[in-house]
Amino acid sequence: MNGNKKKYRILIVRTDRIGDVLLSTPAIKAVRKAHPNAHIAVMVRPYVEDIVDGNPYLDEVILYDKDNKHKGFFGSLAFILELRRKSFDLAIILHPTVRSNLVPFLAGIPERVGYDKRWGFLLTKRIKDTKHLGEKHEIDYNLDVLRAIGIAAKDRTLYMPVKAEYERVIDRFMALNDLGGKDVIVAVHPGASCRSKRWPAYRFGRVADELMDKYNVKIVIIGGPSDVKTVQEVETGMLHKPIVLSEEHSLGEVAALLKKCKLLISNDSGPVHIAVAVGTPVISLFGRLDPGLSPQRWGPIGQDDIVIHKDVGCEECLAHNCKLSFKCLDAITAEEVFSAAERLLTKT
Repeated sequence: MNGNKKKYRILIVRTDRIGDVLLSTPAIKAVRKAHPNAHIAVMVRPYVEDIVDGNPYLDEVILYDKDNKHKGFFGSLAFILELRRKSFDLAIILHPTVRSNLVPFLAGIPERVGYDKRWGFLLTKRIKDTKHLGEKHEIDYNLDVLRAIGIAAKDRTLYMPVKAEYERVIDRFMALNDLGGKDVIVAVHPGASCRSKRWPAYRFGRVADELMDKYNVKIVIIGGPSDVKTVQEVETGMLHKPIVLSEEHSLGEVAALLKKCKLLISNDSGPVHIAVAVGTPVISLFGRLDPGLSPQRWGPIGQDDIVIHKDVGCEECLAHNCKLSFKCLDAITAEEVFSAAERLLTKT
C-alpha cells in the first residue's frame, strides 16, 4: 500500500525578476529540507530559467510565459489546465500579484499560502503584507511565508547552478579576449530596470579607468538586451578599452563569468545577486529612499559586499518620476566607489 501512496506535490510561485528569484532560493532549499520526499516544482518566467534549472532542491521547473505562449485568455487557460493536470497539493506564493494568486486557485491547488495582497482573498492562508515597510530583507520575507506553514528556516545562502556548458562558453570568451587565469577581472554592470536605479554611466567608466590605471585589472562590462545603450555609453566614454560581454549571453553564462571575477560594481539589479550566489564580492549602488526599495530589503548579503546609498533629505521618493534629477544617485561620487573597490581588491 505504501508503495502506491501519492507523493506530496508542492509548487513554489515566483514570477518576477532575476534578483527576486535568486532571493527565493533559500526558501526553495528550506522547502526541500522540510519535505525531502515531496515533488517540488517552481513556477517562473522563461527569462530566469537559468537561475533554477539544475537546482538540486527542485524536481521540476514550470515556465509561465505570460507575454508569449501563455498570453491572452486561451494561452492562460491552456497553462491553467496544464497546471491542474499536475495535481499539486500546495502552492507557496512568494510574490503577490493578481496572476500569481489567481492561477493556482484556478488550477485547483487546494492549499495556497502567501501575502494578503492583490486578490489575496484567493489564498487559503494569508500573511499580512508589510513588505513595503522594508523592515527586513526579501530573503526573510520569503522565509516568513514558510514559517506560516510550519517550516522554520535560518539558512539564507543564495544558490545558482553554474553548468559546465556555461563555463565552456565563458572559457572561449576569455580566450578570445586574451583573459588569462592570472588576470584580475572586475565586472561592471551599469544597467538597471529603472532610471531611478541607474548611476551615471560616465562615472562607471571613470572608476573603471582608474582601476585599470592603478591595479592593472581587466574590466568586463555586462548588460542585458535593455542595457545596450548604457553599456555603449560606458565603453565609448572610457580612456582605456574594456571588454564587453554581449547582451546575447545567457544568465547562466553571466554567472560563469562573474564566478571568475574578483569584484562586481553594479547598480541595484539582478547581477548583484548572481554574483553573491557564485561567491563574488559586490559593490552595489542604490538610489531611492522608499523603505520598500532600500538596501535593507534588497541589498547584497555577501560577507564582504559594500552598499553605497545616500539619503539626500527627500520627504517622499517619487522613483522614476523624480523631480530632483535623481539627486540621491548623483550624490554617489566616483571617488567613493573607487575607494570601495580598492578596499575589496586589496583585501587579503
